[in-house]
Amino acid sequence: MFIAPSLLGVLIFVLLPFLDVLGRSFRTVVTKRFVGFQNYGTIFANQAFRLAVKNTFRFTLVCIPLLVVIGLLIALPVSRMKSAGSIKSLYLFPLAVPTATVVIVWKAFFYRQGFLNLALTRLGEWSGLWGEVHKDYLGSSAAFWVLVFSYIWKNAGYTIVLWLAGILGIPNELLEAARVDGASERQCFFRVVLPNLKGSLYTIVILSFLNSFKIYREAYLVAGAYPQQDMYLLQHLFNNWFVNLDFDKMAAATVCVGGFLFIVIMLLQHLWDKQDS
Repeated sequence: MFIAPSLLGVLIFVLLPFLDVLGRSFRTVVTKRFVGFQNYGTIFANQAFRLAVKNTFRFTLVCIPLLVVIGLLIALPVSRMKSAGSIKSLYLFPLAVPTATVVIVWKAFFYRQGFLNLALTRLGEWSGLWGEVHKDYLGSSAAFWVLVFSYIWKNAGYTIVLWLAGILGIPNELLEAARVDGASERQCFFRVVLPNLKGSLYTIVILSFLNSFKIYREAYLVAGAYPQQDMYLLQHLFNNWFVNLDFDKMAAATVCVGGFLFIVIMLLQHLWDKQDS
C-alpha cells in the first residue's frame, strides 16, 4: 500500500510510454504499417548512429573511471577533517549552477580567443618555448576532452559526497583494531576501507553511468545540433531525428539504448551480489 502510488506513477509515466515506443519501433511513422525489424536495420546501417554510439560509449568508458577515482581521492583526505560534514555542500555547488552559465564559461575559456589560449600564450612568451596559441578546442578533436572535463567538473561534487557518506559510515573500531594488529595505513585502506565501500561504489557507478547520458545540454549549447564529430553523441542524433520527425528510427534507437542500459545495470547488480556472497 505504501509503494502503490509510486508504482502507479511509474506504470503510467514510464512503463506504458516505453511499451508504446516499443510498438512504434516495429511500424512506420505515417501509415503505422508493421515492418518488423526494418527500422532496426535502418539505424544500424546509419553512419550517424554508429558515430554517436561510438562517441557515447567512449565518453562513458573514459568518464566513469575518472569520476570514481577523482571523487575517492578527494573524499579520503576530506574525511579526516573535523569539518568534513560542513564543507560537503561546497562540492554540490556545480550542480546548482545553471547550465547556460556553465556554457558561457566554457565558451569564454575554450574558444580560439579564450582564456586558456591567452594563458598558454603568456606562458609561452614567458618561457620562450612557443609563440601565440590560437587553438579552437571546440572545433577539433579536443572537443571530446572539453566535454569530459565539463562532465567531471559538474558531477564530481555528488560523487565526493557519496564517498564521504560511505567512508564516515565505517566504524572506527574496525580501523583501530586493524592498526592494533599492525596493519599499515595502506593495508587499512585496501583491507578495511575499500571492502566497506562496495555499496557506495555500486551507487556511484550506476548514477555516473546514467548521468553520462545527460551531458547533452552542455554539448548542445556549446556547439549546437551538429558539433565537431568527436562530440557528436546519441542525444544529438535523437534531437536531429526528432526535428526531422523520424520517429520510427527514434523509437528503434530508444529501445536499443534502453535495453543496453538495463543489461549493464543488471550485470553490475549481478557482479555486486556475487562479490557479497
